[in-house]
Amino acid sequence: MKGADLLIGETVGMKRVIADRGYDANRIRAILREQGSIPVIPGRRNRKRPIQYDKRRYKDRWRVEAMFCRLKDFRRIATRYDKLARNFLSAVSLAAAVAFWL
Repeated sequence: MKGADLLIGETVGMKRVIADRGYDANRIRAILREQGSIPVIPGRRNRKRPIQYDKRRYKDRWRVEAMFCRLKDFRRIATRYDKLARNFLSAVSLAAAVAFWL
C-alpha cells in the first residue's frame, strides 16, 4: 500500500484500474472514483460487507502477471544487466517478441 500513492497519480484518465486484494482500501477506492476510474479490486476476506467488483475483468489480470513471469525466464531481464534504460527496454521488447510471437 505504500507504493499505491505513487501509482494512483498515473491512473488519471484510465477507465478501469485492476488491482489485487492488497490494494483494498476505502481511501484508494475513493481516490480512483474521484479521478473517474472504476476500481476493479476484490475486497479482503475479513470485510464485514462484501465489495462488488467486475469478476470477469478481474480474471483477465492473470495475463499481465503471466507476461512478467515469462519475461523473468530471460536472465538478462531478470537481473537487469543493462545500465541504460533504453537498452533495458530494448531487451524487454526483444524478449517479449521471442516469448510471445515465436
